Formats: sequence, structure tokens, C-alpha cells
Amino acid sequence: MSCCAPVDVQAALGVQSQSGTAADEIRLASRDLGDGTRQTDLSVPGVRCAACIAAVERTLAKLPGVERARVNLSTKRVAVAWRTADGVPPDLIGALRGIGYESHLFTMDQDAKDPELARLVKALAVAGFCSMNIMMLSLAVWSGADAGSRQAFHLISALLALPALVYSGQVFYASAWSALRHGRTNMDVPISIGVTLAFALSVYDTLHNAPHAYFDAATSLLFFLLIGRTLDHVMRERARSAVAGLARLAPRGATVLRDGRPLYVPVSEIEPGATVLVAAGERVPVDGVVEQGASELDCSMISGESAPRPVAAGDEVQAGVMNLMGALTVRAAARAEDSFLAEMVRMMEAAEGGRTRYRRLADRAAALYSPVVHAMALLSFLGWLYLTGDWHVSVTIAIAVLIITCPCALGLAVPIVQVVAARRLFERGIMVKDGSALERMAEIDGVAFDKTGTLTLGRPSLANAEEIPPSAMGIALGMTIGSRHPAARAIAEAAAQGAGRTMAFERIEEMPGLGLEAVRDGDRYRLGRPEWALEGRNPDDGLAASVSCLARNGDLLATFVLKDSIRPDARESVDDLVRQRLAVEVLSGDREPVVRSLALNLGIHDFKAELLPAGKVAGITARGKQGRKVLMVGDGLNDAPALSAAHVSMAPATAADIGRNAADFVFLNESLSAVVAALGMARRSRTLIFQNFALAVGYNALAVPVAMLGYVTPLVAAVAMSLSSIVVVANALRLPSSPNGAVSPGAPGRN
Repeated sequence: MSCCAPVDVQAALGVQSQSGTAADEIRLASRDLGDGTRQTDLSVPGVRCAACIAAVERTLAKLPGVERARVNLSTKRVAVAWRTADGVPPDLIGALRGIGYESHLFTMDQDAKDPELARLVKALAVAGFCSMNIMMLSLAVWSGADAGSRQAFHLISALLALPALVYSGQVFYASAWSALRHGRTNMDVPISIGVTLAFALSVYDTLHNAPHAYFDAATSLLFFLLIGRTLDHVMRERARSAVAGLARLAPRGATVLRDGRPLYVPVSEIEPGATVLVAAGERVPVDGVVEQGASELDCSMISGESAPRPVAAGDEVQAGVMNLMGALTVRAAARAEDSFLAEMVRMMEAAEGGRTRYRRLADRAAALYSPVVHAMALLSFLGWLYLTGDWHVSVTIAIAVLIITCPCALGLAVPIVQVVAARRLFERGIMVKDGSALERMAEIDGVAFDKTGTLTLGRPSLANAEEIPPSAMGIALGMTIGSRHPAARAIAEAAAQGAGRTMAFERIEEMPGLGLEAVRDGDRYRLGRPEWALEGRNPDDGLAASVSCLARNGDLLATFVLKDSIRPDARESVDDLVRQRLAVEVLSGDREPVVRSLALNLGIHDFKAELLPAGKVAGITARGKQGRKVLMVGDGLNDAPALSAAHVSMAPATAADIGRNAADFVFLNESLSAVVAALGMARRSRTLIFQNFALAVGYNALAVPVAMLGYVTPLVAAVAMSLSSIVVVANALRLPSSPNGAVSPGAPGRN
């Protein structure tokens, strides 16, 4: 597919400057990514194929200030990251309009009706009705009708073909004309040319009372093409419905307390720190902390756990969970756009849009499609005209070549599998960040686990609370009350019960992999790793439990012993990974006796303890230099660098924000079987992608020579081309949704 690539997009495309109102609207609707970069999400309904994706992304990327643009074909959405010195967004909408794509700001609040599906179904119905009736008339002609009857049947066929071409064909004609008008091509251009030529040649044959006409080929081509396009649209809508279903978990509005009075406001207006009232039967609108009340929450749609979760004052709640019993007063901790639910929605939307190695290969092949197909059709016409001198035969063969070589199957080979796989994993409570993560997951030959919050649930409890002096409890409570680290939260919960006076500090800083450091009246307090808190001294207690020490200026004040629970199915999951000949290890920052006890309990013989974040990264990097491809599974602030350094990464939903952002997969339930399920789904997806490539390439390798040799009529070409797309879609639907089907224990561990 060719596309013009102007140096100055704004000038070359004649794009007008956007109005101040439009610029303000885009800026206000954009999301802050940090470092001055913002992301704007646009809906582009006209995006239909790989050529459209390339044109949109290339055009937006050329705009001043745009850092990247990524199209999601399932949701017809383009996410644009931009940064400008004055904060004024580039003219995104105008640039897209300049190449023939209307766009508007993307929202998940879409009408339940799907106008595009309704349009496709109507077009399919008209094409089906016309093609079936024309087929019956063609059978009458082929059965031996006389010349007069034959011409009459052909005239009736022409009248029946007109509604199909005018109404059903507009799905392809409008797209093709828009592309040609703006100096580019797409897959619909040769389709439109083939249909038009088939109809025109048939009209000529009818007027000259030829024995055959190809009205059936023109209408059948439209009919089968529309079947494939409708199936593709339905599959993408299924993936989109999962995203929309998540988005609908967040209510449109909520009741907040302002000046002591309840006020119902849109969720978008709730700011961090606001007091939100959540009645029984309502969903929690934003992430927050319960201030008053006690209830039970239905978290099944988010975590996959069916049992209600009890909550009381001090507990964290996520947006989208249902309050089942008592009224709650919640202090908002984040805006709706920054909630955990919004993060899951963004991950689900991104799952199909990733550019994998396979997909880039398919896109490059599709990019060559239009010029190659047109060249082959022209060569077929000229070759047969030279050999036979019969322009009618030559045009018929050229039409068959145009029709049979449509690369719809090749274009669908990768994305349709990614869409289905992302949906299957979502049904199992596993979110995928992008399609390339599935490809990388299928290549792993080893798994590295963090301990706390990964192999364990990350909800430790203080085992020796009665041994800690109240004064030390007060110091610990003052240091830990704002931390999200599991150990700090466990200490804070216990300290809140037995603390004396809570100590306030001038400064508190969290040191990843080490602990908390605070300053008061010139004294430095540390709570965390014993050797760090005690400035090099580490009392060897030999306990097979996590230990945090509280020290003032290096002098020990108290020792906190923490115990955690192993995740459900952890032993079974590790055994399954070992059976697949994967190298399993533990990389932990915890004490050596604790890590050894847990690792041996799970049957893991390769483990490293007392690692700082840099140590975990070094371990992952060393394996990469050896040619190893390691999956890192971790959850904490100190795991984020290792998650980013690994070949592919995974984190539980309870992970710190930075850990979830660094991970390629996020699993929402407590069971560690999600790791095995994701691996099985990734390997199965890779197999289906290879099969789809083989089907698409094999089809073209067989069909093109046969068509150029003149053994295929336009009707047979239409049926063959459409069936190839349907076969690829049907093959993708073979991805299993059950846990047993998603896991392939016998799959090889190395690639």
C-alpha cells in the first residue's frame, strides 16, 4: 500500500489551525503521563485495515510535539502521546481530516447499539438476497436456455445486481474512494475495481448476448466479503465489549460531602481527598480508603473471587466493586481516570494494539499488496492478450486475479488471534498490556519469582506484637502510616492497636529494597532491613520469618517478626512449570533463612536472598546475556526495575502502581495458577498464528498461479478469497477458554 509521506504534514495536507476551543477541549480530555507528556485518545471510525493504521500513525507521528501514536483496530481508537512547550496540543483532528479520516475524542460511554454492525448486516442481507437469486438465474442459463431466454435472464440479473453494488458495495467503494482521493490505497481499492470490472464486463456480455455473464461473481464477491467483514467486526466487538463492561463498572456519578452537605456530582469531578458516600447496592466510584462504616464488597468482576470481602474503617477499596451491605464513607485516593479500574480498562484496550514481530511482518506483507496485485492483474491481462488476442478472455482472467488475491486472511492472521487470546485471558482474570507480551511469553525458558506479595499473598501479619514496647509502636506507626509496602502496612495495623503516642516526623522517605527513613529533632530513625537499619550490624536470629528492625541512629529499638501466607496453588504451579522444563528460581530481598524455607517448601532449589533492586536487575540481565528469556513475576516497588529488564513480566493486581505499570501481564485473583494459564495461552496463540500464516500464504501461493493461468472464474475467485478469511477467523476461535485447555504441560520449555 502506498501512502504519501509529506515533510511538513500541516502544510502539505492543508490542515487548518485548530480553534482555541477545540485545543482546550483536547487538552482537558488528555491524561497526564508525567514529564510534561500527555495522552489524548481519539475515536477514528474509518480505520479498517493495516493500510489505515499505517496512514493514521504515520500522519500523527509527523506532527510537531507528537511522540508516538498507536491505533487499536478493535476499538477504532488512536492513543496519541504528545508534549509541547506551551501545553497547546497539536491539531490531531485536523491532521486526520486532511488524509480523509474523521475523528473525535474517544469515550467509553458509547450507545449500546452498534451502528456499524447494523450497517454491515443490512448490506450483507441485500448482497445475499441478490446473489442467491442471480445464482438461480445463472443455473437456468447453464442448464441450456435458448438465446432469447438467456439474454432475458442476464438482464434480470443485471437489475438484481444493481442494488447489491449500489447499497452493499458502498462499504468498500466509500473506503476505496476516500483512500484514492487522498493519494493512497488500501485493501478496498482492488476489491472495488474487481467488482466494478466484473459488473461492466457482464453488462457488455449481456448486450452482445454472450453465453455467460458474471453478475453472480460480482454479487457473490460482495456477499462473501461482507460475511468475513461482519465476522471480523463481531469478534472485535466482543473484545471491545469486555473493555466496555469494565468501564461500565464505574458509576457515572456519586454522592460527596461538601461543607457537610451531600451533593451528587459526576465521577469525573471527584478529586483526591473528597469524602464519598457509598450506599448499599452502589458501586464504589473511585479508589479510596474507608473512613466510616463496615460492609462486604462483591469484587468478583475485578478480582475473580466470588466470596464477598469484608471491609471496615482503614481498608482500601477499588473503583467498580459493589457495596453489598452497610453504608460506607470513603476518602477518595485518586481521580476516576487514575483508578485501578481505569488502569485495567487501558490495559485491556492496549492488548490488541501491540506491534509484535509477527504483526509487523503481516503489516509489511499487506503494505505490498495493492501494487503487487495490480501489477499481477495487469501482467495477466497483457500476457493473455498477447497470447490469444482476445481482450474479453484477458479482462476476465485479470478480474479473477484481482479478486482472488485479496490478503484479508493475511491481515487477520495475527490480530484476530490476539483479540481472542486477550478476551480468553480476561475471562480468567488476567490482563494483557499488549499483543507483543503474548509473543514474548511464549518464548520464555525460565521463570524468576519475587517472594513477598508474589509467592506469598503479600499480607503479612506481625507475629510478636505483644513483645514490642508501646513507645516503639508509636514510632513505627508514625513512620509506616503512609506506606503501601506490605510489611509496613502490617506493622501499621498492629501498631494502631498497641501504640502509645504516635510520633510525628519532619521528613519520611521510602528507600526501595531497604525500608523507611525518618528524621525528627536531628535523630535519624530507620525501619526495614536489619543490616541497613543497624548501619551494618545484622543480628543472626536464624528465624525462618521476615524481620524488620526499628533503629534510632543505628541503635536497635525493636525487632518486628512478620509472617505471610503462601499463595493458593503455588506448589502446583511451580511443579507445572518445572514439568515444562522451565528453570524456576526465586529472587528476593528478604532474609536468607526465610527465602530458603519458602523455596524448599515449594520445590524450588535455585534462590537468591537479600537482593537489592539492582541485584535483581543484575540477575535478570546476566541471564539475558546468556541467551535466556526469563519471565519475572513480582509485585513491589523494588521489583519494578527487574520487571522492566525481564524478557516478559507479570504482577498481581495487589502490586504497587509502579510494579503494575512495569508488568506486561496483571493477574487479578490470588491463585498463582495465572502464571501457568498465561504461558499456556501464549504458546497456543503462537501456534494458531503460525497456522494462520501458513493458511494465508499457502492459499495465495496456490490460488494466484491458478488464477493467472486462467483456470479460475471470477465467481470461484470470490468464493475462494472469502473462504480463506473465514477459515482464519474460525481457526482463531479454537483458542480454549477453560483452564485445562489453556495450559499445555507438555510444551517444550526452550525455543
